[in-house]
Amino acid sequence: MRELEAPLRRGLADLALALDDRQVQQLLEYLALLAKWGRVYNLTARLEPAEMLTHHLLDSLAIVEPLRRQCGAGPLRLLDVGSGAGLPGVVLAICEPWWQVDCVDAVAKKAAFVQQVAVSLRLHNLRGRHARVEQLTERYQVVTSRAFAALADFTQWSDAALAPDGVWLAMKGKNPADEIAQLAPTVQVFHVEPLAVPGLDAERCLVWLNRR
Repeated sequence: MRELEAPLRRGLADLALALDDRQVQQLLEYLALLAKWGRVYNLTARLEPAEMLTHHLLDSLAIVEPLRRQCGAGPLRLLDVGSGAGLPGVVLAICEPWWQVDCVDAVAKKAAFVQQVAVSLRLHNLRGRHARVEQLTERYQVVTSRAFAALADFTQWSDAALAPDGVWLAMKGKNPADEIAQLAPTVQVFHVEPLAVPGLDAERCLVWLNRR
């Protein structure tokens, strides 16, 4: 994945995201692990290096600054629901060592892959968890998802995991007005934030939600 270092650094510059050399190398090592095990574990349909860079890494990196603005500096407990290969959870754990990131997935081999990434990259703030989100008893300040479920299902299934003052963050393509209209009365959208992902010619947005 050495050939991806230059385009990764360009993407980071476009996102105005400052990472040190160690973090850049961890991101590249994560992509290498994903490429190695992706087909074996059926982790992702995209295994071509350039596509993995844009559709996986840069797509996930695009939410780091919005999260920082919303949550401020300092420790944070974040749950990535239906994390699959660890997107965006692994990327967030690399970028923010002070954040405790748990990636939950109902598929055992996917949770095991995230746990292996945590060991291989020495990410002590990352944990892969094999469970359904409804089974979790811990509380998190941020609960996020990427291509997991409709907003109504996402918020309903993860409600018990959200801290009383917590926020949900859903990564979506175009503005999901139809999904927003189906939300329970106890859930509200307080911000829909358009995203520009370097090298990706597609609509992206973040949907921020909390309890009424």
